[in-house]
Amino acid sequence: MTLQEKLQQDLKDSMRSGDTARRDVIRFLRSAIHNQEIASQGDLDDEGVIAVLSKQALQRRDSIEIFKEAERIDLVEKEETQLAIIGEYLPTQLTEEEISALVHAAVEETGASGPKDMGKVMSRLMPDVKGKADGRAVSLIVQELLRSAE
Repeated sequence: MTLQEKLQQDLKDSMRSGDTARRDVIRFLRSAIHNQEIASQGDLDDEGVIAVLSKQALQRRDSIEIFKEAERIDLVEKEETQLAIIGEYLPTQLTEEEISALVHAAVEETGASGPKDMGKVMSRLMPDVKGKADGRAVSLIVQELLRSAE
């Protein structure tokens, strides 16, 4: 079953059960996927769908940070609920230790010796962590490791 088929099935299930929060999030996700298909002029495979879902998850994380700063706990809770639902459709996220191990391997592979080599490391690393880790978290770990390598 493709990810889009799973979303469609889960939408039906949430409508039957009366789970309005899940229904609304899935509808929004399907709309974002449809918009991306229009933009790319073709159907998305699971990898493309995961890219859309990752982007939506990132937007929720950004909103959570902003709402926390504004002390809008009601909106933080709403965004966290949406993020949890989106997370169910994303691949299992890598832990910080797993990301760190991948970063160490990428640094050794590319021969990076300092912050100036960040682009090389990131371009080598991103295909391995795409959809499985937040790019900002990966970037911070790479920066930290490259600074200590100097």
